Parts: sequence; C-alpha cells; structure tokens
Amino acid sequence: QVQLVESGGGLVQAGGSLKLSCAASGRTFSDYAMGWFRQAPGKEREFVAAIGWSGGSTKYADSVNGRFTISRDNAKNTVYLQMNSLKPEDTALYYCAAGRVVTTISRLYNYWGQGTQVTVSS
Repeated sequence: QVQLVESGGGLVQAGGSLKLSCAASGRTFSDYAMGWFRQAPGKEREFVAAIGWSGGSTKYADSVNGRFTISRDNAKNTVYLQMNSLKPEDTALYYCAAGRVVTTISRLYNYWGQGTQVTVSS
C-alpha cells in the first residue's frame, strides 16, 4: 500500500503560481511512477503530468505544457507540481497518483490521494 497526501492548493489570481506537493508513505516511493490529475466540477478527471521513478521521464498534457513542471525528491518521498501562469480554466481538484508506468491513463495508477483544491480567479 502507498498512502498519498497532497498539499499546496489554494486561491490565486490568473497569472500567478502555486506549487503542489504530494507526500508518500508506505511502500518504496522510488519504485513508482507518479502522476498528477485534476477534476473540475461537472467534468471528467484529466491527466496533467507524470514522472518516472528516477525523474528522467516526464509527460505533460498539452494544456499545461510549458506552464507546469513535475518533479520528485525520492529522499523526501515527495512529488511536486510547479504551476505557473495559471488560468481560470486550471481551477480543479488536483490529485496525485502512484503507478508502475509513466502514463496518461488514470486507470493504470494504483494509488490515489484525496486531492487539493486549486482555484484561479480571473
């Protein structure tokens, strides 16, 4: 089992920045690829970014590429999502997830956190 706890969400104006963190506990963190997903009210959960176990492989959704950066610190069992140039359409509940492969497909992630809310005002 892997337990995931997200933090760092909040209210920010358009154009601002936030950095999300996801702390993992349980099984060996460095064994897992990590992903960030988000879900806005009335919409399906969507992929945001993912990173491989060593940090050498990353994927981004087109909508956030160039604005968001995923990173991880295996010594701290933590994955991060730096979000810059935020837009109102980035407003959502952001989840981190752990899985065995770097993928955009949510059902391939085995463990999920409870989410942290990000709200971007215009």
